[in-house]
Amino acid sequence: MAAVLDQPSPDAGWHTPVPPGHAAEALLSAQAVRRLSHAVLAAVQAGGSAHWQWRPQRLEAAADYVAGVIRERHPDLRVRFHARWRHFEAGGVDRMAALIEQAGLSSEAACEERARMRIDLVIPSVLLDAGAGPDWRYHDAATGQVLARSEGLGVASLALFTSGALSADPARPLRSDAAALMRLDAATLARAFQVQAGNPLVGLEGRAQLIARLGQVAAATPAVFGTQARLGHLFDALKARADHGRLPVATVLDVVLRALGPAWPSRHALDGVPLGDCWPCALAPGGWLPLHKLSQWLTYSLLEPLADGGLTLTGLDALTGLPEYRNGGLLIDLGLLMPRDEAWLQAVHTVDEPAVVEWRGVTVAALDALADAVRARLGVSADGFPLACVLEGGTWAAGRRIAAERRAGGGPPFALASDGTVF
Repeated sequence: MAAVLDQPSPDAGWHTPVPPGHAAEALLSAQAVRRLSHAVLAAVQAGGSAHWQWRPQRLEAAADYVAGVIRERHPDLRVRFHARWRHFEAGGVDRMAALIEQAGLSSEAACEERARMRIDLVIPSVLLDAGAGPDWRYHDAATGQVLARSEGLGVASLALFTSGALSADPARPLRSDAAALMRLDAATLARAFQVQAGNPLVGLEGRAQLIARLGQVAAATPAVFGTQARLGHLFDALKARADHGRLPVATVLDVVLRALGPAWPSRHALDGVPLGDCWPCALAPGGWLPLHKLSQWLTYSLLEPLADGGLTLTGLDALTGLPEYRNGGLLIDLGLLMPRDEAWLQAVHTVDEPAVVEWRGVTVAALDALADAVRARLGVSADGFPLACVLEGGTWAAGRRIAAERRAGGGPPFALASDGTVF
């Protein structure tokens, strides 16, 4: 059943409206992320950073390494988009096909409701996808697999969803309703994610609070989530913005940032509008560096259900690379970006430190340069092999691989104190 949606407007049906011309508007886009991140990289290249040195002579070797990983993992160069759906396939198990069959939504006639269900699943799953830490594991009883990090978090979140814990209607367990999301607490999440003394999950409290806050924001945003406040109604809101079924990816991110931005912990705001994953940065023109990692990760992960629901997505490369520890760690491990003080890598850092903010901005810009160099080695075009494929094929896998080669446990090149809501 389609959602009953309010007509989109800048001031009605939104938890936190962002009217045209608002000061925050210029920071709530992938275009702003890319433009300001490239400015940060240019400043680092010019020697303007007190924290980092850029080593351009390492770019060719880095591109060779990433291209080699892609060829090894995908000899036919057929790479699916970087998205949360890949984690649900951990161990080569097609868990989504089983879920769709269970829900009775496998027919073409059910494509729109199937898209809603997939969105119900993927939004909380992405919000639960911040780094798990090196010691957490998830035992998948259905397959016997023991999974860690993103794959473990993905499969655990899938089990949480299929249990009906995110639905307010016991007769329809496979959905995410605001009322149920608001009730989720750390104890419930700990049970679902098998957290105990010997199996700690980084940022457990922060994750539970984020999901509860997601429910609050969804309930207060009927322009996107409908009067029933179901996450899957995002499909209907985006379909309404499509032009004859064609929907720019930039529009998807725009709605995600405006509708879900208020769910993030309040770190920085402009005139009452929370900026989300956006930080003060002296190297960025204007003094702010937006990164929007999880919002863009969610947008990448929405593309498949939206297409499955019948929409045609355009302008995929409007999105940027993701500034997280796999892509950013790759730059350090391959020697492209190095701290001015090697001892910096031995300390524990927080996400708001200037050096960490700069590192993440450089990562976004460097991924654009790496993508071009990798495509040249593979003999593919940007249209045929967009950034989403370079990431999946790609830089994320290469970052994981070289981390495992360099450090026991495969952790990042330096430690981050995480509350479970950024990385």
